Amino acid sequence: MKIKIIYFILICMGLVTINSCKGSYSFTGADIDANIKTITIEYFQNRASLVQPNLSNVFTEALKDKFVSQTNLELINYNGDLKLQGEITNYNVTAQSFQGNETAALNRLTITVRVKYTNSIESTKDFDTSFSRYADFQSSQSLSAVETNLIQEISEELAIDIFNKAVANW
Repeated sequence: MKIKIIYFILICMGLVTINSCKGSYSFTGADIDANIKTITIEYFQNRASLVQPNLSNVFTEALKDKFVSQTNLELINYNGDLKLQGEITNYNVTAQSFQGNETAALNRLTITVRVKYTNSIESTKDFDTSFSRYADFQSSQSLSAVETNLIQEISEELAIDIFNKAVANW
């Protein structure tokens, strides 16, 4: 009987502790002030010297998808409490490893974006930073054969990096 009473008291204390917390918990790691309700994500223009026609759209949509799926923020076109804007500054392919006959065995596609993040509620969290990610592919494959998948993969990785810096405090 005493064990049941102690167990009941511990459960009650746990509920009081949980209900008295003012912070929020998220399985995504996002730490967003309760007053922040909206986000604006502007279209990221491709200003790289090598322009891939679909890159701007794929990257912008990956970024929107990340914030919409991982937060309760409403995506709006103008004047969001949070704002992401920027541009794609680099898109290039470089050789990474060489075979004995000095031909590339592995190539690397690198994408870099500059992001300006504005938090209208907590301006100390604002930043203007470049993010870069890459993916390697075999030189026996043409870029055109793997480009669509690599762009999607890199865009999603960049979106994770930006999300983490903006709202996950990583």
